[in-house]
Amino acid sequence: MTIKTVLLVIFFAATMGLPANAQGFAGLGTKADGFERVVPGREIRLPDDLGTHPDFRIEWWYVTANLTGEDGQTYGVQWTLFRQATKPGTPRPKADTKPDSLDWSSTDFWMGHAALTSANQHFSAEKAARGGVGQAGAKPAPFDAWIDDWAFTQIPSEDSNMPVYDIRAHGDEFAYNLQLSQTGPMVLQGDAGYSVKSDQGQASYYFSNPFLSVTGTITIKGKTLKVTGDAWLDREWSSQPLASNQKGWDWFSLRFDGGEKLMLFGLRSDAPKPYMSATWIGADGRTEALKGPSLLMEPIRYANVAGRQIPVEWSIKLPSKKVTITVKALNDNSWMTTNISYWEGPVTATGSHKAVGYLEMTGY
Repeated sequence: MTIKTVLLVIFFAATMGLPANAQGFAGLGTKADGFERVVPGREIRLPDDLGTHPDFRIEWWYVTANLTGEDGQTYGVQWTLFRQATKPGTPRPKADTKPDSLDWSSTDFWMGHAALTSANQHFSAEKAARGGVGQAGAKPAPFDAWIDDWAFTQIPSEDSNMPVYDIRAHGDEFAYNLQLSQTGPMVLQGDAGYSVKSDQGQASYYFSNPFLSVTGTITIKGKTLKVTGDAWLDREWSSQPLASNQKGWDWFSLRFDGGEKLMLFGLRSDAPKPYMSATWIGADGRTEALKGPSLLMEPIRYANVAGRQIPVEWSIKLPSKKVTITVKALNDNSWMTTNISYWEGPVTATGSHKAVGYLEMTGY
């Protein structure tokens, strides 16, 4: 679900001298007056919606990949780009281009996160940029999203309906360069891309591509390995995605051995139970929204991570799908040591079904 925009808001509030509101993820749970609203019924338009949405306050491009190395070991990769507008109503004509001239009037700021995880190591890095100067941005066709030399770029392919992408990033002790080949359809989350996040009606526009086959290389402390696997792209934008009393979230993406896939999130608040939503994705890409009693998720094991008690093992039950699984972290210590820290890492599932995927947890 990747409602990780809190990271961007708080980061720029701290580093750019912007006012930070302690309520609701530094203001994401407060009104976004002047920005475009998320409303039901808007059609998701591709490839246009892969590009920026300057009338909205926040958006992100988010990729996770579950990989197997030539050494037989399991790895995970994350690549995320965030855009944050600091105020509405200011033209941002060069937010999605690499301009020949500078535009210091832009009110956009950008941040990138990258990570590489194995069973016993976790590396993370981040970058920050401002809009209008070509340092960061995104454009829809051919798709290109970048911050400095980190990039997620469409490359030429034989089938225009099944794009191929190059994705790369690096940190002090890690790097990766992967090719992602689309093998199935884009998937609309929620109600045709309208994803509700609270009982009060906060929402985002949200679609995914969980059908991405991966080849490429990863590098850890100077050692480069060939890898293969599968990736998942999330694309989301909004102006006020969260309610003021929501404190954090637990988000899962899972790919089952039978070809089915699951996106599931729970948003924690003052209420006894989190606000939960999920999408069941068939092997053919057909979707079914799951809510209420059809969703059961609870933590069953905690680990001490960065001085916090983090739930690293979960029980998930989907009675309507006859799914009863235990989801475990590959590496308990998958802690993002970015300016705003959170837990993010690959997971495996066993039980009625076997699966691999990713888990993100914030607010702990």
